[in-house]
Amino acid sequence: MAEHLEHTRNIGIMAHIDAGKTTATERILFYTGITHRMGEVHDGAAQMDWMVQEQERGITITSAATTTFWKYKNNDYKINIIDTPGHVDFTVEVERSLRVLDGAVAVFCAVSGVEPQSETVWRQANKYNVPRIAFVNKMDRVGADYFGVVDQIREKLKANPIPVQLPIGSEESFQGVIDLMLNKAVVWHDDETLGVRYSLEHIPDDMADEVAEWREKLVEAVAEHDDALLERYFEDPDSISAEEMEAVIRTATLNGTIVPVLCGSAFKNKGIQRLLDAIIAYLPSPIDKGSVTGIHPKTNDRIVREPDADVPLAALAFKIATDPFVGRLVYLRVYSGRLKPGMMVLNPRTGKKDRINRLYQMHANKQNPKEVIEAGDICGAVGLKEIKTGDTVSDINRPISLESMTFPEPVIGVAIEPKTQSDIDKLGNALGKLAEEDPTFRVKIDPDSGQTIISGMGELHLEILVDRLKREFGVECNQGQPQVAYKEALTISVLHREVFKKQTGGRGKFADILVEIGPADEGTTGLQFIDEIRGGNVPKEYIPALEKGFTMSMQNGPLAGFPLDSLKVVLKDGSFHPVDSDALSFQMVAQRAFRNATTKAKPIILEPIMASEVVTPEEYMGDVISDFNRRRGRIDGMESKAGARVIKAKVPLAENFGYVTVLRTLTSGRATSTTEFSHYEPVPPEMAEKIIENAKGIIHV
Repeated sequence: MAEHLEHTRNIGIMAHIDAGKTTATERILFYTGITHRMGEVHDGAAQMDWMVQEQERGITITSAATTTFWKYKNNDYKINIIDTPGHVDFTVEVERSLRVLDGAVAVFCAVSGVEPQSETVWRQANKYNVPRIAFVNKMDRVGADYFGVVDQIREKLKANPIPVQLPIGSEESFQGVIDLMLNKAVVWHDDETLGVRYSLEHIPDDMADEVAEWREKLVEAVAEHDDALLERYFEDPDSISAEEMEAVIRTATLNGTIVPVLCGSAFKNKGIQRLLDAIIAYLPSPIDKGSVTGIHPKTNDRIVREPDADVPLAALAFKIATDPFVGRLVYLRVYSGRLKPGMMVLNPRTGKKDRINRLYQMHANKQNPKEVIEAGDICGAVGLKEIKTGDTVSDINRPISLESMTFPEPVIGVAIEPKTQSDIDKLGNALGKLAEEDPTFRVKIDPDSGQTIISGMGELHLEILVDRLKREFGVECNQGQPQVAYKEALTISVLHREVFKKQTGGRGKFADILVEIGPADEGTTGLQFIDEIRGGNVPKEYIPALEKGFTMSMQNGPLAGFPLDSLKVVLKDGSFHPVDSDALSFQMVAQRAFRNATTKAKPIILEPIMASEVVTPEEYMGDVISDFNRRRGRIDGMESKAGARVIKAKVPLAENFGYVTVLRTLTSGRATSTTEFSHYEPVPPEMAEKIIENAKGIIHV
């Protein structure tokens, strides 16, 4: 069993939009024999971009999983690959993929280098301690600069990139790579075999000095990570073999102290086979990643599960998809034990049991049925009903809860209205399925206008969701103007007494509390409830009802009904009636206390601020900056990069709608921008009044 696990790799391919992730994945599928023709992103024929919207736009929206095989040093290896999106509106897809992967390939464009989204995905990989290798793609493009990208990885990502390959030529003359470990040139043949054939040749004479210099740097970097090799390095650097270097680089990559860097051109079919070799050589197997830790759902005791098929089951649901043929498909990473069709499993979050009807090994949106899936593997399961993204699937008799995932709150909403009566009937079902698939997508009914509001991570995110409603579920909708997801906060603490009395014919209602309500301590989210009552003035059994009352109230702030992210309530005193008091009375008194006290606590409105980065030719810089100033933007910094200027700014989301179109107009289509959510901050007072007025009116579609 362990033998099989050593020969498994669970990897993700991550990068900024347009660095060539999907093209690289397509080539991997071709060279490993999974596909017999190459799908091109620009033709809308990529295998992994199987959604209609992905093919039309040439971008990846959902992370697609596939399984392929590769022979390395006479052993067959299984590689489970997840191709993740690069667009910032879909970072949650990257986040949840990295949570279950053992290793990652970070793809960088040889021209653009480290871009904003490259930094975001790198931080996410750091968060989950995912070992990674770097692949500098697009070496055939004009302006390709391999060493420039290596420097950026060091400076911007604070990593330790070690080139294990050098490019032979660049731009039009890019022919292949130098393998620094073997000290050989790897040259691909441009013929009808589409890059399947390559040969190992002597190093070109004009590169001998450069290769000698970089090989020495590589040997030195490797020797630093191994004392025995360090001694030999000082005596005779040439005595260190390629196998010894590979073993040390593998260990250093697994513990995150080295990032091996390779290069190539996926589009021109160069460098992919050597990338596959590097995936096997340097990235971890499930055994290298070791055991997984969780807690017992009832006792909270710590439990450790080894990556072994013969121990109790522990798996994590990292994605849910609605498939037109098989229905609700749950993507699982199995950490221990084995899964079989017909098996009963437990969801520790709900405490309910579920039967697995069918199991599949995934290839994008096609499935191959499987009779058993064992520890260390990734699969799709049908039959799990109430499971959500981030839930654990465990053995019925030996339950375990693995650490779940946290997802960002949506920052933008839009009102939608079905066009016809038949659309109304289908809308609820369709929205429910989309919300199940995507944890950053929320649906709510506006209590004042009765309208359906859908919220997400950005304009593109909502556009794709409305498009999917139409295509996949046949629901036609009108949509309103985008709305910003404002929040409210309190700025001071107030002491407040609230008494709730209701006398009816029979038993009445009574509750009385003295509370201090104000902003939560720094770094705290949700309700921070502190019970300071001594002597039983409010019986302990009513405290949960008080907490529930305050928690429910936080959904509706005092100014304009926007939610509060955090709140501190200190219960100082209170009283109860032995007959008339009950849990409901205390829940009601909490809701009233919130309403009456928060208006005195100097509430403010908070707005989402976006971090924007624009890459523009020098001559348009003044226009771009003055446009940011018009949008209440703050310029954070400017730098030069490859003959262009990079402007970083923080801009309120409310001022940023339709920015891409404006930027194109300002710069004749020559500038590019990326925007992602940064933080919330108070709205200026003159804006706050307008926001409150709008919130109290009805949003028209």
